[in-house]
Amino acid sequence: MTHHMRLVNFAYEAIKNKTKDIEVRLNDEKRQLIKVGDIIEFEHLDTKEIMKVEVTNLYHFKTFEELFSFFPNNRLGLAKDDTYKTMDNFYTKEEQEKYGALGIEIKEI
Repeated sequence: MTHHMRLVNFAYEAIKNKTKDIEVRLNDEKRQLIKVGDIIEFEHLDTKEIMKVEVTNLYHFKTFEELFSFFPNNRLGLAKDDTYKTMDNFYTKEEQEKYGALGIEIKEI
């Protein structure tokens, strides 16, 4: 199965440069459909460039705080001092409590 997701510049470039191998998302209904072996087409938010990756593993967490504690920031494509609170820019507290967090391990194909 192929999934489509959009990415901001820094996240897209980090995957493209192989410095990020875990994509972090809310584990909502859309993400619950993702399985190991699936393909994700990442679309650069500004340039509309598409990059395809394969899902190699899925990590489920109750909170983004747990996810960020499990992985080093460099695997998430984040600066050393970024914290799980950066996810508040993307998802409401209510969404986070309802769905939890998903770490999607990927490799470019």
